[in-house]
Amino acid sequence: MLLKSPSEILRHIRRLEIRTKNVVNEIFAGEYHSSFRGQGLEFSEVREYQPGDNYRHIDWNVSARLGAPYIKQYQETRELKVVFIVDISASQYLGTKAALKIERIAEIVATLAFSAVANGDQCGLIMYSDTLEKFLPPRRGRNRALEILREILYHQPLSKGGSLLHACEYAGKILKKRSVIFLFSDFLDDEDYEKQMAILARKHDLIAMQVLDDSELELPSAGILRVQDAESGRTLYINSNSQELRNTYKAKSQLFQKALEERLQGMGCDHIFFQSSESYVKTLRRFFFLRTKGRQR
Repeated sequence: MLLKSPSEILRHIRRLEIRTKNVVNEIFAGEYHSSFRGQGLEFSEVREYQPGDNYRHIDWNVSARLGAPYIKQYQETRELKVVFIVDISASQYLGTKAALKIERIAEIVATLAFSAVANGDQCGLIMYSDTLEKFLPPRRGRNRALEILREILYHQPLSKGGSLLHACEYAGKILKKRSVIFLFSDFLDDEDYEKQMAILARKHDLIAMQVLDDSELELPSAGILRVQDAESGRTLYINSNSQELRNTYKAKSQLFQKALEERLQGMGCDHIFFQSSESYVKTLRRFFFLRTKGRQR
């Protein structure tokens, strides 16, 4: 996956840009815009008072000058700060289907980043393992989106481990203004990260982006398998032909997913689950639809 030459890297990222920008132009142009709130309200204009208007919005200076009541109108400021927090621990380099998890993450980030660029929003990146790997402050423009993709795909991690706790702590310290945060992880983390993540969710619009390979949900029937924990290096052999073993594995993964959804809901953040065998575009569209519908209530 790691292409060495600069020209290969540029070609790869350019192909990813073309593919995802087509998706953005055809599908997400309006859906992204309507799914996220702006950072506040700004003055738009004054107009003559009408029955039912809030009297608190009356502009007394204009009203006195024109001899009739006028009110101030405000509109939502649209510019957002969008930050991608991306886990690049060793577990993200698993892929039993068409792509590695990190490649799927890059494709999802590309779609969201170019949606943000088209909307005039700023994009930034925090990459973490069990230490901070990279921080790119939020900025506008295509070049920032391309820089984010390059780092996700070609950064050489300093460590194999992962720490959601440290990632949330760092984001909480460095991100001073309210941001839309897409937090990418498999959430297979033994640390107690919930308190820090809940604090982050209170201050920002936090969306948990869980990306899993099919093999992390259900074992294939493939005989004796040598299984290694990518982060700890521990190895064991299992008989994947055992129906009992596969049933137990699947049941545990389902219980984990249910418990995770409940914890994330309790933290006050949205949860999007991406599975390697499913279209990420359909998953994002479903999220945008439900989020927009919720805002209109």
